[in-house]
Amino acid sequence: MKFQFVHNNINVVNLEASLQFYTNALGLTEHHRKVQPDGSFILVYLEDETSGHLLELTWLRDWEKDHYNLGDNEFHLAFEVDDFDAAYEKHKEMGCICFENKAMGIYFIADPDGYWLEIIPGRRN
Repeated sequence: MKFQFVHNNINVVNLEASLQFYTNALGLTEHHRKVQPDGSFILVYLEDETSGHLLELTWLRDWEKDHYNLGDNEFHLAFEVDDFDAAYEKHKEMGCICFENKAMGIYFIADPDGYWLEIIPGRRN
């Protein structure tokens, strides 16, 4: 029996703001979406250019709060980037860097809902 990662899901309050963030900050593009016929939810699946792994953004029409409770926010997704310095400058300009660990050579950005995304340099030979 063999299992393979397919996608991760996060719930978002403002789907358009999240789509704009993930497109601008990480270069993700829409792979496909599912819209519930009654309009109660929309699922948008985003992809990068190479991995095949999808990020599912879930928007719920009847969500009544202005945010999701992320608890201690000890979970995150990690993205490897081929030009770490350029990515850092872009995210610095966007104002979305929320934590840096210079000793480890990584940093985190936060999306519009407060989810943390780890940015790591591309693998070195």
